Amino acid sequence: MIVVFGSINLDLVVSVPRLPRAGETVVGPDHQVFPGGKGANQALAARLAGGEVRMIGAVGTDDFAKAALSNLEKAGVELEHVRRLTGSTGLAMIGVDEGGENLIMCASGVNSRVAAEWLDGVLEKDDLLVLQRELAVEPIARAVEKARAVGALVLLNAAPSGGEGLSRLIDRVDVLVANEAEAGEIAADLGVADTESPHAALMALSAPERLTVITLGSRGLIARHQNTIWRVSAPMISVVDTTGAGDAFVGGLAAALARGTDIARALKEGAAAGALACTATGAQSSSPEESMIQALASRLSAVGEKI
Repeated sequence: MIVVFGSINLDLVVSVPRLPRAGETVVGPDHQVFPGGKGANQALAARLAGGEVRMIGAVGTDDFAKAALSNLEKAGVELEHVRRLTGSTGLAMIGVDEGGENLIMCASGVNSRVAAEWLDGVLEKDDLLVLQRELAVEPIARAVEKARAVGALVLLNAAPSGGEGLSRLIDRVDVLVANEAEAGEIAADLGVADTESPHAALMALSAPERLTVITLGSRGLIARHQNTIWRVSAPMISVVDTTGAGDAFVGGLAAALARGTDIARALKEGAAAGALACTATGAQSSSPEESMIQALASRLSAVGEKI
């Protein structure tokens, strides 16, 4: 079972000619409303990629709650342990420019009260616990310890960037996924001088038994597991919206690992899921289904180099 412990939001998306600078207003023709939140996005992505998924998180008592959970419910994600707390459902406001790049502002709402104790009696041995940084570091840290105590595996996604405190957790996780900026932040916190080099960051964040993955956008990804460095090139796609691509990658990777897929194939499935998510609008509505992921992954190559 994949157990996702994380945020649940509603996303308000505005398409604009270009992203605004500080103090500037840029007008778009329309807006769209999508369920979102990095936890919910990854839960849905993992479910659509073929995983059995349980969501642990919270929504508020406002009108946004039902909409925020609608895609998870429809896809068959287990929602029994999602709590409804007095207050506001998390809300993200997203601008997307004509090239598909995005700018995001997020109001945490009741996500700020999600507690690791909610995992007690829910997380079991051999489950894969999926975590992101949209919650505070302390509940993430406690969730990692609870996973270690019951014998569950831990996948930590270091997104979104801009937070602190993850460097002390990475030695306690089994899978670490970060983009270039996030990897650089953690590497800098560890005292690495060359934080702009993905390879240097990869080596700094790696451990023999941990799968460490750094995604590179249109340049694919690099990863290390044991004594092998893997490189997967990104497929050629027509980018519509990059929102949710990282979450789709994590969901695809988690579903593959939960099935016991080998590392090379799991990386290709993650890369395929992330790429496909860029071809449609919205963080959840763009999440691809398993058949699409498998077809594209079979066309990708993963090159391993012994070190």
